[in-house]
Amino acid sequence: MSGGDGAESAPSKEAVLAHLLSADSTRSRDEPEIAKNIGAQLQHMGLGTWSISILRRLRDALGRLKPNSILEVGAGIGHRSAWIYDLFQVDGQHPNSYQIVEDGAKFAVIIRRLMQRHNAENYTTIVVGNIDSLIAESNAWIAASSSGIEVGNPPINPQHDAIIVDGASVNRSRNVESLLKFLSPNGVLFTVEPDMPLGDIDEEDVEGMRTVDGFNHWIQLIQKTTQTHHVAFMPLFGGTLVAILRK
Repeated sequence: MSGGDGAESAPSKEAVLAHLLSADSTRSRDEPEIAKNIGAQLQHMGLGTWSISILRRLRDALGRLKPNSILEVGAGIGHRSAWIYDLFQVDGQHPNSYQIVEDGAKFAVIIRRLMQRHNAENYTTIVVGNIDSLIAESNAWIAASSSGIEVGNPPINPQHDAIIVDGASVNRSRNVESLLKFLSPNGVLFTVEPDMPLGDIDEEDVEGMRTVDGFNHWIQLIQKTTQTHHVAFMPLFGGTLVAILRK
């Protein structure tokens, strides 16, 4: 990962984070063709994804960061992954490791085809499973590793230079909280702010209350995280891109 040896002062890290989230005028504003085709599939399937504005800015940030290791959680059918693979193709370089985590096995089959289309088998790992279970298994492996008795490999590798967290809005802040420990010292976690509850929510409205709880947890997480990390927000069409970097 570019960006020094971890000796930056706090103000310089804040400046780096702000620069990462700024637009890169040297890059195309057009959606990659493969991503566009996957976006059409999403519409037919009634599935959502991040807006083009957010994906474009994430692409710009990853292009500046040049991470050696990327973890993408909640990949869906690979719309965002297609943007990331296109970045590698345009720049003519790719990370040593790109882990893609998706809960649905059917979606993982689509992502595998995307990986093969980009000849990315030698550096891409597709992990299928519930993120909570995968994190728990990985934490257990890390704990065993610290005592010298680990066996095999964890489902989620530690020490990623870039982590991208998507998935259900109501669970997103808890996933972010759990995955922060998987960042490398200069690694950056990217996510989009969860849905904000609108209007008065009846306590008997189960889904509405889940949205309220998820957003409240997000606010608490940000307040706590700013004590140990720099947090930057970039409002864009379709949501707010958030980047988190350890102080």
